[in-house]
Amino acid sequence: MGFMAERAANRMGMRQRYRTASRMQRRRSWMESKLGMRQDFDRKEEEEPAEAAAPSSAPAAPEPDYMAELERLAQLRDQGIVSQEEFEAKKKQLLGI
Repeated sequence: MGFMAERAANRMGMRQRYRTASRMQRRRSWMESKLGMRQDFDRKEEEEPAEAAAPSSAPAAPEPDYMAELERLAQLRDQGIVSQEEFEAKKKQLLGI
């Protein structure tokens, strides 16, 4: 097999592997949407507060949703993913200032 034929065969093989991987990803996404696997995470989050509230006998003050969001944004800021200006803007938006 000559050099050019080997390059062409390699290129065709790479193209076929890419197409196969793309096809498998599309099929996986389609199956997940059909089976509702993507929504399972949302359902689980909705069920957890109800389950967590039932066993506790001591009443605790519920943490507002924006507090968790602010903590997550602070972590992103500390990691350098979000700038200080972006953090401040989002904080003002969440707090309604």
